[in-house]
Amino acid sequence: MASIQNSCKSSAMKRQMLDFDQIQQKQRISPNPETSGPQRSWHYNHGSPYRRNVLDLLELFGRKALTSHIFVDIDMEWVGNIRSCFEKSGQRVTVTAFLIKAISIAQKSHPAGRTFPLPGSRTVTYNDVVAGFTVERIVDGDPIVFFGEIEQSPEKTLLKLADALERYANGDIMTLPKLRQQMLFARMPGLLRKIVLIVASWLPGLRQMCMRSTFGLSNLGSLGATACFGPSVCTSVFGVGAITDRVMVRDGAIHIGTAMTLALSFDQRAMDAGQAILFLRDVKRLMEGGLVDYIDVPL
Repeated sequence: MASIQNSCKSSAMKRQMLDFDQIQQKQRISPNPETSGPQRSWHYNHGSPYRRNVLDLLELFGRKALTSHIFVDIDMEWVGNIRSCFEKSGQRVTVTAFLIKAISIAQKSHPAGRTFPLPGSRTVTYNDVVAGFTVERIVDGDPIVFFGEIEQSPEKTLLKLADALERYANGDIMTLPKLRQQMLFARMPGLLRKIVLIVASWLPGLRQMCMRSTFGLSNLGSLGATACFGPSVCTSVFGVGAITDRVMVRDGAIHIGTAMTLALSFDQRAMDAGQAILFLRDVKRLMEGGLVDYIDVPL
């Protein structure tokens, strides 16, 4: 009698386990009503083709660079006061415009900062300073990073630089020649794009057709980063941190003031650390009052 009961219990347990296994199997293979396919723990995305320009530059140029990083803290009191003067006259000038002006002027005095390595042991120094900076725009619903350029940036006034930055930020992409060129370039077959960039690394004239900028500026501080280091897609790339309140010493007294961290990423194949420090030091000097001779509104 006991053996019969044990046999019944064993059969019942087997049926329960079979039923449980069948339920689990149905759950594993049951279709997702939203995707009409089996449930997975991942999903595929289609990256925007317009990111290819940035990725190609990082792969072909940034990976070869012998990058080092230095940074300084800049007292932003003077820039803040000058911006207030502009606002009183009805003009809005961004911190980026001040930075582009300061870096452009400093780079004229530091040719190593606009020198680029060529294959072999040669280098090329570009005579004209051209400001480069990242521009984030929405294309087909995706955030895309473009490279904006401003020619003759050392000679342009702060107001003209601010106006050019505004057009890059809000203007129609297809009416901005540099952004339109990058849109068309991104649509080219990948192999052809890379061939063009590889040849451009040998021929300075072709490089200028693809990218004329002699320095780069990336303002991640606007997103809250206190400091950032950019990849060396050109010899001098500046990363801009957020402007924050900090404890500092001014005129021998401790007080709270606004400051910003500015980082310089540089390619040691073209510029050594000593040259980079002098370059960055001049940018700091200009940002802390040295630009006073270049202000185009009465103070």
